[in-house]
Amino acid sequence: MRKIAAAIITFNEERNIERCINGLLNCVDEIVVLDSYSTDRTKEICHQYKVRFIQDKWEGYAQTKNKLNDLIDADYIFSIDADEVPCKTLQSEILKLKELENNHVYVLNRITNYCGQWIRYCGWYPEYKMRIFPKSKARWEGEFVHERLTFDKSIDVTLLKGHLEHYSYYNTKEHQERAKKYALLGAQQYYKQGKKSYFFQSSMSALVKYVNILFFKKGMLDGRKGFQIAKISAAANYLKYEELKKLSRSNKQ
Repeated sequence: MRKIAAAIITFNEERNIERCINGLLNCVDEIVVLDSYSTDRTKEICHQYKVRFIQDKWEGYAQTKNKLNDLIDADYIFSIDADEVPCKTLQSEILKLKELENNHVYVLNRITNYCGQWIRYCGWYPEYKMRIFPKSKARWEGEFVHERLTFDKSIDVTLLKGHLEHYSYYNTKEHQERAKKYALLGAQQYYKQGKKSYFFQSSMSALVKYVNILFFKKGMLDGRKGFQIAKISAAANYLKYEELKKLSRSNKQ
């Protein structure tokens, strides 16, 4: 029987971590948390459960996840965020994996709870995430925000039934703050790649994002929350290209 370990990176996740742990207890063999020195009750909550809790400095998403994976002794790793939890159907699917003798990468369909509402459109659903993989055959790569799982192309990729429930933002202020953070990091990444922001690009990218989410991604069917998501996402796109302009100008001086 194969061993599956859940790998969670955390920083100040006191409101989420207990829900995540409870959703994992019956479907994985071990839960390992790598915490970046939280200042809230994250550590205290983890110690209330059968969790291996480790603390170390933050080195970026991909680097920190790889560091955590290296600390785990298991055949498969289930990489999960503290604000996520597998539904009952997905938990059953994960249990079945222990009996299999293959080396697949498993994809999970993530559904997001936004300010108390499950989002079915806006380009947020379905959202497929590669999260369960053989430890010896996959690594995380990427800089800044969007890490990606890399593995040998000979490995089959399989979609599991059920949902990975994602409790993302509890209010719009949190969404705005996170969107701003990612926009600034995105601008840095674009700048490093040699990209430039041209005249009117900030405004046009914001407009395109807004229209795309509401109409092409059918965000209007998510009601008021869909309009909120479109508005905040458009504002973040505008900020990203404005910040890219500033970075480009500062390099010329």
